[in-house]
Amino acid sequence: MYLALYRKWRPKSFEDVISQPHITTTLKNEVQNNRLAHAYLFTGPRGTGKTTCSKILAMAVNCKHPVDGNPCMECESCKGIDDGSILDVVEIDAASNNGVDNIRQLREDANYTPSQCKYRVYIIDEVHMLSTGAFNAFLKLMEEPPSHVIFILATTETHKVPATIISRCQRFDFKRIQSEDIVERLLYITKEEKTFTLQEEAAQLIARLADGGMRDALSILDQCIAYSSEVTAEIVVDAAGIVGRDYLFEITDYILAHDAAGAVTLVDKLYSMSKDLQGLLEELIHHFRNIMLTKALGKPEKLVEVLPNEQEQLKSYAEKIPLTVVLRTISELQDCLDKMGKSIDRRLNLELYLVKLCTPSLNTTNDALVARIDKLEAMIQNGVVMQSISQQPTQKTVVAKKSKQEIASPNAVTTQPEQPSVSEPMEQSNVDGELQPFRDWAEVLEILKDKEPPIYGVLQGSMAYVGQGGLWIVSTSGFASTFMKQEGQANKLLDIVETKIGVRYRLRVKDKIKKAKEPNVNLLDDVLNNAKQLGVPVNEG
Repeated sequence: MYLALYRKWRPKSFEDVISQPHITTTLKNEVQNNRLAHAYLFTGPRGTGKTTCSKILAMAVNCKHPVDGNPCMECESCKGIDDGSILDVVEIDAASNNGVDNIRQLREDANYTPSQCKYRVYIIDEVHMLSTGAFNAFLKLMEEPPSHVIFILATTETHKVPATIISRCQRFDFKRIQSEDIVERLLYITKEEKTFTLQEEAAQLIARLADGGMRDALSILDQCIAYSSEVTAEIVVDAAGIVGRDYLFEITDYILAHDAAGAVTLVDKLYSMSKDLQGLLEELIHHFRNIMLTKALGKPEKLVEVLPNEQEQLKSYAEKIPLTVVLRTISELQDCLDKMGKSIDRRLNLELYLVKLCTPSLNTTNDALVARIDKLEAMIQNGVVMQSISQQPTQKTVVAKKSKQEIASPNAVTTQPEQPSVSEPMEQSNVDGELQPFRDWAEVLEILKDKEPPIYGVLQGSMAYVGQGGLWIVSTSGFASTFMKQEGQANKLLDIVETKIGVRYRLRVKDKIKKAKEPNVNLLDDVLNNAKQLGVPVNEG
């Protein structure tokens, strides 16, 4: 019979337990120095080693020849406890044995001395599931425990355990296992098994999906091996039924472009592929969390768990999405997740929230209103609202959003010599009435100086105006328009401007070369010379 990987590779000594040195070192020292407590409380997320450490501790305290606090795994006690044949070590599932009668039976059994071991060890898993009456009955046993009994309580929800129980235990908090430790362990197991292969990128994806649980990671790997003996990142996506990162970035684009039709169509596509919609929602929340941390911290590599090739994508999105939009999106998606469990139609629930995110005017929450006010204030400060009011009533707003294809096109940068407001030297006093000075231009130049030095060098000393649907730049460098037409340069500038004020402009660049100063001419001398040539008498006295 096939043995699942998480059972086959369960650690047999404290050294094999990963990412929990603060716990394993203490337990080993207690065994070595014979300073054992009568009750232990192991808390933490699932799959982090609580039950594993419970069994190792049960073997170590009863081992005939312990090695540095670890069980030898050679004596009869270690072998019997490991295979479950020794009855002095009892595992109890409190989820199904949570009544008063169960605890009363335990109290009676605890009075008997162990038959084969030094200690009777009771491992009570999910102890928080005990009823109030059962906890009260158990408390009496905890207050006056027999000297030959050790209790090990394990739970994922410590807040549900009465304080009177917790205070009588040595408490150990298990941490989520670090992703790099999970990856290392998965690759080690793959090397030892020799029956399948595992790419490192696939191991990283499994570690991210496991969310700090080693047991979950091994279960996912088992599932992938059943799908294919050559486990790649694509196999993990298909076998685990998760949503790939490409879908997440695509949904993000739809939200930013306010394209509700595109977002809903994509959800329909994923639904038809039998993708788990709740899993998709959780991935989306995690994705926008990564954008938030990247935007807030700049270098969040230790907090953001993504594949290496995704780091640059996250930085790009973090630069162009206002923080208010990121926070509002996370809040809406979290609210959607909370309601999904109560919803009759999960698909409809997700579609509803995606339409709200893609249509800001439908969202009347405080966060959405604040985001719109922030955008409006930025527009007012840069004269966008004033210029739109001065236009004809039938004319559309000048800050219309451009499609991705139009923004990415090199033609987004053009020169407009026929526009009098930019074809002549412009000072604030004689700017065309439809153009307003871009008041944040100095700050934009400072940002360019740090992030895009080549663009800053070309635009240094330039003047900028907004109006007629665009950002108008007049430069005296002589080659700014040519430089900004190069692929990618326009978008870099426009992304920074959009991040700053929340508005996406078209870009217009005009090179204005300073004319050489003409020499002074004496007009009186010209008149005299002309008169002489015509024969007119001239008195030069």
